[in-house]
Amino acid sequence: MGILRDRMHDDLKLKNYAPGTVEHYLRCAQVFVERFGISPLEIGEQAIREYVLALAKERSPSTVKMHVAAIRFLYVVTLRSPERVVGLHFPKVPRRLPDILSREEVWRLLEAIEPPKYRAVLMAAYGAGMRISEACSLLTTDIDSGRGVIHVRDGKRNRDRYVMLSPVLLATLRAYWKLYRPAVPILFPGERPQTCVSHKAVRLALHEGRARAGITKRVTPHCLRHAFATHLLEDGGDIRTIQALLGHGSIRSTAIYTQVSVAHVCKTPSPLDRIGRPAQVSGGGATQ
Repeated sequence: MGILRDRMHDDLKLKNYAPGTVEHYLRCAQVFVERFGISPLEIGEQAIREYVLALAKERSPSTVKMHVAAIRFLYVVTLRSPERVVGLHFPKVPRRLPDILSREEVWRLLEAIEPPKYRAVLMAAYGAGMRISEACSLLTTDIDSGRGVIHVRDGKRNRDRYVMLSPVLLATLRAYWKLYRPAVPILFPGERPQTCVSHKAVRLALHEGRARAGITKRVTPHCLRHAFATHLLEDGGDIRTIQALLGHGSIRSTAIYTQVSVAHVCKTPSPLDRIGRPAQVSGGGATQ
């Protein structure tokens, strides 16, 4: 894409898209342009639709949605030709409930993470419900031990928020600090100077820790965030408070945890128990 890629990159940065989103959009746009081998301004609306239809036969709806978003951004913002994608709609993505790690599984997993730096990052992700990008980019000044809070900066949609600083997490961070003595202000530095630890390195450490812990469930850094919210809810946490801690813009995003909390499901009585005494089952059928 050359110059066009640079322009799209700048447009994404100007709109303050998250680094991960910028990377995904650019990759999808690159694949799209290379598929035709001509300038995007020479690609007609029908050809774009056929490209997305072909993609939908091979890839998942969530993947197709990402490609559609990238193509729409390319034409609407960078090329200023919105008429090419006016009929290009986002596919409906099935909403599936996430697998939730139990408390015992979370503890086994965290204990199995090596080295200690990655364990501290992932413990922060679970202990405060942070996204992995938020945990990796923490600064030393974000840890307020006096007030018992962590200042999460530039979260999703550029929202700041405060989350709890667990005493267990604080002890872990202090032990990590004594061991590594990272140069301030970055709490979890990467391999290059003045950079944070990479998401890829943390995910790899998590994958290896999952194998050592003998956990068969699919585990990603975001699973720890799911577990944080579910466990808080099971402990009687208020849904609005959990929404604020997670940084959700809508309560609908937080409400999903009421569907995955086993404790909440088990405590909810069935209407069968409220309609009177059920018929007694004897032998092959119900008694008369």
